[in-house]
Amino acid sequence: MGNKINPLGFRLGVNKQASVRWYANFKDYPAMLKQDDIIRQAVMDDVGHSGISKIEIERAAQNISVTIHTAKPGVVIGRGGEQIKEMRNKLSKLLNIDGAVAVSVQEVQNPNTSAMLIAVRIAEQLERRFAFRRAMKQAVQRTMESGVQGVKVRCSGRLGGSEQARAEGYMEGRVPLQTLRADIDYGTARANTQYGVIGIKAWVFNGEIIGDKTRQAASLPKPKSDDDKGKRRRPKGRGPRRRPGQDNRGGSGGSGGSGSGGNRRPTGRPAGRPASRPASGTAASSGTASAPTSGTAANKDGS
Repeated sequence: MGNKINPLGFRLGVNKQASVRWYANFKDYPAMLKQDDIIRQAVMDDVGHSGISKIEIERAAQNISVTIHTAKPGVVIGRGGEQIKEMRNKLSKLLNIDGAVAVSVQEVQNPNTSAMLIAVRIAEQLERRFAFRRAMKQAVQRTMESGVQGVKVRCSGRLGGSEQARAEGYMEGRVPLQTLRADIDYGTARANTQYGVIGIKAWVFNGEIIGDKTRQAASLPKPKSDDDKGKRRRPKGRGPRRRPGQDNRGGSGGSGGSGSGGNRRPTGRPAGRPASRPASGTAASSGTASAPTSGTAANKDGS
């Protein structure tokens, strides 16, 4: 049951609006619902090849207003507005209502960010026997180059003509389906191929809507300049750099010279300062010479 819900219906009343806006009582509701289906079917039959992403229907009294969102408004309007006039007359005859039917066209600014148009384009490519993996990868790449924050595409059916149906998909960016403030567009399409029907789904994440403000989608990354390539950032949390010729023990690089002084333990004194000699009484009482004393003597004889 996890991710089967429609992303658009899940966000109705939050940041999405229904594509049909009208009210009817219990008796008139079935007839009006059937009229909406007739309108959508007639529009898709006439100008379905013009890249229609959404059809909005609004009723006021006996009048009906139909808004077509398309990527090619010139195809829907026609030369001199003849196509849209014929569609208006056709809808009036099919519905047979007392009121008027108004048809308006609205252009989709960027077809690459519309989930419905992405799914329809993949379906058209599959019907022309394109490789399904290549079609999905190209669709994801074009969508991400348009500046969205994430996109996901999924195809299911007899992919590549295989005998057993399966589902494959590609995703880039992030698509938070369970975040209500996320502005997610969702679209489906079907490809009628010779070996069966293939279903296509597309999800597009445009950004987050917080209150009345909209968090815009991610902008395209800035190209790196030649000056940025030469810069190296030093990681934080490292100690001071060692001076040239200084070893890890704090002394100079040549302090481990002749005698046994090179193997003695570090003393933490600054480099170049000689070690203090122990008292003669202490050395005589112990009976043996310590390593620092012998090392110091060796260094003194050598000098």
